[in-house]
Amino acid sequence: MPLARRALLSALPLPFLGRAAVAQERPWRPSAPVKIIVPAAPGGTTDIMGRFLASHLQARWGAQAVVENRSGGGGIIGTQEVARAAPDGLTLLSGNIGPQAIAYSLFRNLPYKPENLQPVSNMIRGPNVLVVHPSIPAKNVAELVAHLKANPGKLSYGSPGVGQSPHLSAVWFCQMAGVEAIHVPFRGAGPAMMELVAGNIHFMFDNLTTAIEQIRAGRVRALAVTSADRNSQLPDLPPVRETMPSLAEYDVSTWFGMFLPAKTPAPILQAYNTEIRALVDDPASKARFTQMGGVPAASDVATFEAFVAAETKKWGEVIRREGLQLDVS
Repeated sequence: MPLARRALLSALPLPFLGRAAVAQERPWRPSAPVKIIVPAAPGGTTDIMGRFLASHLQARWGAQAVVENRSGGGGIIGTQEVARAAPDGLTLLSGNIGPQAIAYSLFRNLPYKPENLQPVSNMIRGPNVLVVHPSIPAKNVAELVAHLKANPGKLSYGSPGVGQSPHLSAVWFCQMAGVEAIHVPFRGAGPAMMELVAGNIHFMFDNLTTAIEQIRAGRVRALAVTSADRNSQLPDLPPVRETMPSLAEYDVSTWFGMFLPAKTPAPILQAYNTEIRALVDDPASKARFTQMGGVPAASDVATFEAFVAAETKKWGEVIRREGLQLDVS
C-alpha cells in the first residue's frame, strides 16, 4: 500500500469496514418497548413466566418490557395475535403446552399453524400429579388400575376442561392402562379439585403446583407424578412410568416457554435465547422454580424446536386415538 494511502487510513478515527464489523458483533437490542403477550389470565404460570422475563429484560437491556394478558379460547386469542405480529422482535409470546402443542390436533379450525411461530426457549417444566379421593381403596397406581378394571365405566375423573393438559394426562393414562372412566370437565382446576375433595368425583390429574396444598393437608391422596423423574416437592412419590410395565412410556410435563413470530431474524432470536438462558440459569431463578414445584428447562433454539415438535406429535397421537375434536368458537 502506498505511504500516502496508509497515512490517510491511519488518520481516520475508525475505518468504515471496522465500524461495520463492530456493528455486526454487537448483540441486537430493541429500538422500542417490548410487548410480551400472555395468552392466559393473570396469576398462572404462563403469566408468571412472562412477568419474570419482562423484569429481567428491563434490567438487562434498559428497555421497557410490558406484559399484556390476552386470555380466552384456551390460549388461542393471544397466540393468534403474536402469530400475526411483525417479526421485528418487539412482540413475544409466553406460551405453554396447550396452545403451542395440544391445540394443533384438538381444534379443527385453529387460526394459526406451527410454522407461524418461532420457538425461542423453554423456561420451566413441571409434572401433573395423580390424586384420588381418600375413599378410593387404592394406595398406589397398580391398585387404582385394578379398581378401575373391576368397575369399568363407573368411576369418574375431573379436569379443568376438555383438551387441557390434566385432561389429556388422564386420557393417555387410561389408554395405556386399558381402563375406562367417565370424564367430568369443569371450568378450571380449582372447581375440579373442590369436587374431588367433596367426593363427587373419584380421581384426577392436576398441576403439582396447584394440588400440593390439598395433598399436604390430606384432603386427597397422591399416587404418582406424571413426569419421567421424581419431584423434589414430593420426593417419595414415584413417576407413573415406574409403577407398572404397561405405563413404562408414560411421561407428561406441563411446560412454559417463549415464542416469536415466524421469520424473526436470527440476531433477534439469539438475543432473546441468550437472555432467557441467563435468567433461568441464575441461582435465584432456580430456587424460585423449585418452590413452584418446577424444573428449569432453558435450552438452545434447536433443542426447543425439536421438543415442541415432539410434544405436538405425541399429543396428536393421543387425541386421534381418543377421537377428540373441537371447533374454535
